[in-house]
Amino acid sequence: MKTKYTNQEKKWSGEFGKEYTLRHVYKPEDLDKLYTKYFGVSRTELNKEFLGKLNRSIKILEVGSNIGNQLVSLQKIGFKNLYGIEINKEAIELSKSVTKDINFVWGSALDIPFKDNYFDLVFTSGLLIHISPSDVKKVIREIHRVTKQYIWGLEYYADKYEEVVYRGKKNMLWKTNFPKLYIGLFPNLKLVKEKMVQYLDNKNVDKMFLFKKKK
Repeated sequence: MKTKYTNQEKKWSGEFGKEYTLRHVYKPEDLDKLYTKYFGVSRTELNKEFLGKLNRSIKILEVGSNIGNQLVSLQKIGFKNLYGIEINKEAIELSKSVTKDINFVWGSALDIPFKDNYFDLVFTSGLLIHISPSDVKKVIREIHRVTKQYIWGLEYYADKYEEVVYRGKKNMLWKTNFPKLYIGLFPNLKLVKEKMVQYLDNKNVDKMFLFKKKK
């Protein structure tokens, strides 16, 4: 178990993270409305596009799950074996009242408390953007370590690293080409699918990507 925390971990595990949690309590239909407003496509539609052909009994982990909004969205389309790891303990407590039959574990993305190859699919949704560039490769290695088959993600995209001031704070958010980071570290990953997800009201873009480990 980690005993020393990064500046970002200290923020997200404390009051800053709690405030984020309280701003982001969504039912699946509300999450779909939000995505449709921002991107013109719902989260459910994106999930089906990328994961629709996968067996619904596979074991899935979200790294940085907060209260489980994304996991509930997967549950909605039939996935049953769902886990989340989250550093903010209050978010985990709240998740118990807003989700059902999802397993939440307290822990850090830098030290995921599961055995090698424990999951069939591991994913992030707006998590890597909040990891310092000096730590992000370690998180990617942890994600690669605990999945035996798939890595899935949706993150802010830029051709190269750019820092973004987040809610008035520096050193809290970055965007880059995260799929390129994965491939750079692990040539055994095959890109199954990727998609640029353009915001409707500005020039920013996210990228959704799905990797599969080569045998």
